[in-house]
Amino acid sequence: MARPIWNGAISFGLVSIPVKLYSATVDRSVRFHQLDAETGSRVRLKRVRETDGVEVAYGDIVKGYELASGRHVVVTDDELRALDPKASRTIDLLEFVDLESIDPIYYDSAYLLGPDPATAKPYALLLKAMSEAGKVGIATFVMRGKEHLCAIRPDEDKLVLSTMRYADEIRGSEEIEELEAVAAAELSDKEVAMAEQLIASLEATFEPERFEDHYREKVLELVSRKESGDEGVVEAPEAAEDDRVIDLMAALRASVEGAKAARRRHPTGEATDADAEEGDEADEADPAPKARKKAAAKKAPAKKSAKRATAARKSA
Repeated sequence: MARPIWNGAISFGLVSIPVKLYSATVDRSVRFHQLDAETGSRVRLKRVRETDGVEVAYGDIVKGYELASGRHVVVTDDELRALDPKASRTIDLLEFVDLESIDPIYYDSAYLLGPDPATAKPYALLLKAMSEAGKVGIATFVMRGKEHLCAIRPDEDKLVLSTMRYADEIRGSEEIEELEAVAAAELSDKEVAMAEQLIASLEATFEPERFEDHYREKVLELVSRKESGDEGVVEAPEAAEDDRVIDLMAALRASVEGAKAARRRHPTGEATDADAEEGDEADEADPAPKARKKAAAKKAPAKKSAKRATAARKSA
């Protein structure tokens, strides 16, 4: 069972709702220890002085803030504790906003809010009221000596709390020089139409269970094989070829056709109505395919007549 990492209460107006905070995610990354290649012994990191390489005891280490000049200003733990936000066990709801008004880039870590079983009714009331109003609560709370900005949103039968970045922690697009080329790019109506068709051909309902961490599975499989004595060499994949797009329209058209073919391979074996509509839209976006179809239709009778004539000569 999950264990709470914080206990407190959601507070707004004169209402106080006891809650427990649980981490909403589990890190499944494969982790390795560093070993000595010769003996297999575990390698530990040591804290050493940069000037002479002498090891420094943990108790003799202090915090220093580096200035632009390269000098450091030493700050003690007592000085930092004096600046800590006032310890509090409340999540103070400040306002309610529309979910769409929050750019996902502001979200940091996600947590589940569990109710106190003895006071589940206020929790259920807030959950239902927020769900029906379609609103997200913006709040602040203190955890591990730091004040966090957060968003609380209803999610079916629970409340989810997501810590958030402050505005000055978000990098502005003007810092990315390459984005200037995007603003200067010229797009034709045909290119936009084909791109929209590609998006429509790949439209689906998000089902997170369909996606797996294949790299992690391969690493664990490798570890399992080596544990059983298999020391076979793992071959590296071939280097990918340069896939820069030369003909944008050709690439888009090929992508749309590939997506349609994938749908035809669906267990039903039938193309969807959307595929048929996309095919018509593709012809309108690029008249060349229509012209080729008409030309092929005109040549078909002539080809059939030629085949019949050849067959008659052979029989004679």
